[in-house]
Amino acid sequence: MSNEINAIPTVETVSHHVYFEGKVQSLGMETATGKATLGVMKKGNYTFSTSTAEKMLVIEGSMEVAISGTDFKKYQAQDSFDVEAGSSFEVKCDADVAYICYYA
Repeated sequence: MSNEINAIPTVETVSHHVYFEGKVQSLGMETATGKATLGVMKKGNYTFSTSTAEKMLVIEGSMEVAISGTDFKKYQAQDSFDVEAGSSFEVKCDADVAYICYYA
């Protein structure tokens, strides 16, 4: 353990995001590879837009996803999908879902 007198404390923060009247929530932080969020979605249908490229990994549950107007495809726990920057995607959850989103 170090007792440096001139040590500058670092402040690490966790951001909290709430969408769709609280039905989608996430906690965000910086990782070694960039920004990431860990979130949950309650049963429902949602449309998201992206400003940066995203990689979504389903942790628990399943969701149907249509990226930029494509047909819906089902993703289950341990499945992932990529979404390009400047696009949108629709999500249908028949039950609660947990996910991780990595941002490029």
